[in-house]
Amino acid sequence: CQANMEVKEMFNLARVPSILMLGLIYVAYVLVGGVIFWKLEGDLGRKDLSQLLLNKQRLLMTYSCLNQEGLEQVAQVVQEASKAGLSLKGNQTTDGFWKFTSSAVFAATVVTTIAGYGNMSPSTTTGQIFCVFFALFGIPLNVVVLNRVGKYMLALERNVSDFLEGKSGRKGCTRFFVHLFCYICGTVLFFIMPMLVFQQQEGWTYSQAIYYCFITLSTIGFGDFVADSNPDKNYPDWYSVLMASWIFFGLAWLALLINHTIDILERLNALLKKGCCGEKTGDESESADNANPDTLMEDDDE
Repeated sequence: CQANMEVKEMFNLARVPSILMLGLIYVAYVLVGGVIFWKLEGDLGRKDLSQLLLNKQRLLMTYSCLNQEGLEQVAQVVQEASKAGLSLKGNQTTDGFWKFTSSAVFAATVVTTIAGYGNMSPSTTTGQIFCVFFALFGIPLNVVVLNRVGKYMLALERNVSDFLEGKSGRKGCTRFFVHLFCYICGTVLFFIMPMLVFQQQEGWTYSQAIYYCFITLSTIGFGDFVADSNPDKNYPDWYSVLMASWIFFGLAWLALLINHTIDILERLNALLKKGCCGEKTGDESESADNANPDTLMEDDDE
């Protein structure tokens, strides 16, 4: 009997149904997303491939002196020029991607783990080795700094809530509207305004610009859209500085938003378990409190 109790305490069997349910929801979410992407992009991708093959045949017919081998050589030159940040539309010289401003933005994308864009990457052996050690120490430093900035934002938001609650006497309503106001301000500051800037500077559509904003700040970094990387455009000097600032503070705000979302999901999970099981264990209540950013901030302040 004693051994059975120890086994139950070790594996905490009371949490197994909840973990299995969350696992099933996670797998189902991923599979449904895969099916939707497959339906949305699969047919269009096949049409694009057919169009590309047709364009290739037209190119070879138009330029009869260009055979398959010559076409591959041209494609190689275009690919290498694009990777180096050189334009093939004119004879003007350029510094390529590795200017000081773009190099500083690249360093920021490395430590924030957005560097999956693929448009810039070190090609020298020393540069690659330096990148490894730079990221090894820079990524933890970035996590610590973003965590502190996020907690400061949370503390500021909480202080404003407490001040307004003291004036109005309505705790829940006031806190809700403060959160809503912060979300709207963050959305305007880190999504709407950058969307307008990217549309103006890059020539993207609004949907492409807002898509790029989220893919960047969420550190997904597909690389299909990359700002400040078109060799045919002359960007203003402030553009790179604005991008680096937007990335840093946008990551902090999005991390705060994700923490709030996690807290909401934890509370919903606790309510569902309470409704199904009739009660909530002390460990689960303590876990939910630990996941709450407000609780974390209070502990940190103490």
